[in-house]
Amino acid sequence: MNDQQTGTDGAHRPVRDLADDHVRRLAALDPILAGDLGLTERQDELPDLSPDGTGALVDACRDTLARLDALPRPAGAEDPDERRCARLLRERLGAQLDHLTSGEPQRAVQELFGPLATLRTAFTLMPVDGEQDWATVAARMARVPEALAGYRASLTEGRRRGSFAAPRQVVRVTEQIDSWNADGAGRGWFAAFADDAGVGAAVRADLDRGARDATAALGELRDWLATEYLPAAEGTPDGVGPDRYRIANRFWNGADIDSAEVYDWGWSEFRRIREEMVVEAGRVLPGASVARAMEFLDRDGGSTGVVVGGEAARAHLQQMMDDTIAELDGVHFDLSGRLRDVESRLAPAGSAAAPYYTPPALDFSRPGRTWLPANADDRYPLWDLISTWYHEGVPGHHLQLASWALRSTELSTFQTSLVGAVSADVEGWALYAERLMDELGHHDDPGSRLGYLNAQMLRAVRVVIDLGMHLSLEIPGDSPVGAGLRWTPELGREFFGRHVGGGDAMADSELLRYLGGPAQAIGYKLGERAWLTGRERARAAHAARGAEFDLAAWHAAALDQGTLGLDDLVPELAELPAARG
Repeated sequence: MNDQQTGTDGAHRPVRDLADDHVRRLAALDPILAGDLGLTERQDELPDLSPDGTGALVDACRDTLARLDALPRPAGAEDPDERRCARLLRERLGAQLDHLTSGEPQRAVQELFGPLATLRTAFTLMPVDGEQDWATVAARMARVPEALAGYRASLTEGRRRGSFAAPRQVVRVTEQIDSWNADGAGRGWFAAFADDAGVGAAVRADLDRGARDATAALGELRDWLATEYLPAAEGTPDGVGPDRYRIANRFWNGADIDSAEVYDWGWSEFRRIREEMVVEAGRVLPGASVARAMEFLDRDGGSTGVVVGGEAARAHLQQMMDDTIAELDGVHFDLSGRLRDVESRLAPAGSAAAPYYTPPALDFSRPGRTWLPANADDRYPLWDLISTWYHEGVPGHHLQLASWALRSTELSTFQTSLVGAVSADVEGWALYAERLMDELGHHDDPGSRLGYLNAQMLRAVRVVIDLGMHLSLEIPGDSPVGAGLRWTPELGREFFGRHVGGGDAMADSELLRYLGGPAQAIGYKLGERAWLTGRERARAAHAARGAEFDLAAWHAAALDQGTLGLDDLVPELAELPAARG
């Protein structure tokens, strides 16, 4: 994070300095966030998950917004990096304040987006290269009971206010804890995580004690959720309704939306992609339906193949990323230096069913990583993993987030890390990256292209189901499921299972994801639409000036600007230069 009042080029940067100061305050409140940024201080601690911790976050956001308001306006032409940072800071802190003060932290029981998942992921990202690292892990494990007590206090405050998570989410989180505590031959995930530590007797004893206490605290939380919280939450609806959805949409997507327009557009995308999938299924297996073609690819692999064994699949995906970097570098992107540092890893047990990505530390002391969840049969058909790894790795999440890390000292940490990142910008770029690879001809194999279309279908279905279930929207008359009815989770699960490949576990996990994180899932397609619209407007602007549009140069300029909410992304993308210097 920047400590000076001028940038590396001598530019005056009061807004970016304020943004960096805000990140420092957040890192002081949240040691997990500090570790994500590559800071080594207080990595033996955990954040305060109690109502007091939420209150401290609220105070920090309000204070930074007040200081932003007090900054003098620039006398001359405004630095575009300063302008973008000011808009991002104001929008993001406003959205976070709405989220925090509306009571969401007091009902945050969710499989994927809740505090428990964040807490466990923090351990998987800690350095474990020597005795001192493991001593820090042991010290952090010892604080898990305190962190869980604070989390329980927040849920208790929500219960006092009559604000609950939906029972379906609570049941899933108890199942998730059961899965974690069953790991390591019943000793628990924390014990299994520390099994390979080559340490002396004292640190070993601390690790064993910390793992035992953390596992016991998780078990106590699980029992409280099941026996006290769940009965009290009975009757809480799965859908959040329009008011909570509006706040959630701003939080995840950085925009206000016309829900009717987005819902209709989601259906149009569903219909378009469905037609393409029918054609591609016939190329995979002549005369086959989409479902039958995907079943064939799951069983046989087709020309894309099947990899047996998690480690073999991990190695294959690593090689795929390395090959993609070599092919794209110097042609469509600059992928030199630290941008090449990306690892493929196996996800720990109890993770969500879908692959995911964790970004590098800003100093690249921790590389970017893609994570592959285990399949129950330990077989990994590649037809639907190829496009997924373009999304999670290169040119998707890794290229964008690692590019931001490289610019963090020129912009601000807030603009170039997940602290200020807008989910729809990040996920929209990654979905745009999948489409770009199709445009560049990387899905000439019919199985691979059906996998790409299946990934596109997943995101279109997300728009329809997420909006439909939370806002209780009517299902169109031409829908193959529930025509004329209002959406329910049961109809959403049936619709998903009919139109997206991946199996029952994937469908169940996705449904819980939409219900537990309203409006997050619609950001993929909304973000992709914004990136595509910005690209075409930039292309048209260049044509109007008689200038050549260089897509690689436009990509570089787009990645250099840091994150933006969807309200600002399209106009900024449309104005970017697209010529090589």
